[in-house]
Amino acid sequence: MLTIRKSQDRGYADHGWLQSFHSFSFAGYHDPAHMGFGNLRVINEDRIAPGTGFGTHGHRDMEIISYVLSGELAHKDSMGNVKAIPPGDVQRMSAGTGVMHSEFNHAEGQTTHFLQIWIEPNVRGIAPGYEQKTFADAEKRGVLRLVASPDGASGSVKIHADARLYSGLFQGADAVSVPLQPGRKTYVHMVRGALAVNGQALSGGDAALIEDEAALSLADGNDAEVLVFDLAG
Repeated sequence: MLTIRKSQDRGYADHGWLQSFHSFSFAGYHDPAHMGFGNLRVINEDRIAPGTGFGTHGHRDMEIISYVLSGELAHKDSMGNVKAIPPGDVQRMSAGTGVMHSEFNHAEGQTTHFLQIWIEPNVRGIAPGYEQKTFADAEKRGVLRLVASPDGASGSVKIHADARLYSGLFQGADAVSVPLQPGRKTYVHMVRGALAVNGQALSGGDAALIEDEAALSLADGNDAEVLVFDLAG
């Protein structure tokens, strides 16, 4: 079964300094039909105005991934990390027993555009942790590049969750088909461009929720960037 959710059907919040699209219920957006998918809890597409950002706030027992699309995200946390996250980097923060952090856009005249992703952990009460790695575009062209996994396979960031996250760039004749494991869920999030997902046309902000399908096929890309989540059922 494949269900398409269009970009315009997401929740939306305009805070002036922040414009945010919510794929699942978050903060003031509540939709009982979209509380998450498998152990994927949050995908927020955020745009932070220059000179603004999220002040210091706390998280616990959640795996949080930041995926920057344009601009740069400045991160500071209670573990002592002070980092800049540019496009192409994947940042993982394990909140564990509790962490405080802030995220800012310090660039003048440039909006920071990024995805904030939360995945429910399969272990709670761990010490907080941080990891950040760069994945070049060349590693993602025409393939699904593993960028986050429970075991840090293939140089991916390690998450404490039964989930794997892949990133891919597709253009023209680029195509991939991968078998899907029975009993698991697959979530496809279109970052930008256009792409056929199991024959269905998706464009930026759209998603495909997949269960009980034998395979995932991606083809007919037009400047397409896509995230694919392999999730616990």
